[in-house]
Amino acid sequence: MAKNLEISYLLDFYGDVLTDKQRDVMEQYYNDDFSLSEIAENFGISRQGVRDAIKRGETTMLELEEKIGFAKRYRAMQEGLSRLDHLTREIRFCNANRYDMSEEIQNSCNEMLDIVKSITDNP
Repeated sequence: MAKNLEISYLLDFYGDVLTDKQRDVMEQYYNDDFSLSEIAENFGISRQGVRDAIKRGETTMLELEEKIGFAKRYRAMQEGLSRLDHLTREIRFCNANRYDMSEEIQNSCNEMLDIVKSITDNP
């Protein structure tokens, strides 16, 4: 069974909607890198039971992400904030070396405003 690392990311957002056992199984599989056999032994169930619990959890979280999109929005916000940080540092550097308004500063400001707008607009 190949691991989808996106599921580990989704566990942070949607893990609480799973049953306690299902969440624990998935955390051991994705976050702790336990094998199906190790997890089965820990919970006193079969390897197939572990696999089924993981598949049900994956399906639940993927469906939630498709409907709600918290993880996608969070990632976009983080990327936007990172870009804003970079642009702000560029502006600060340019302003330290110039006192007049430059086209470079204006373009960076416009890009920052576009990023903020894209983060705050609903899809």
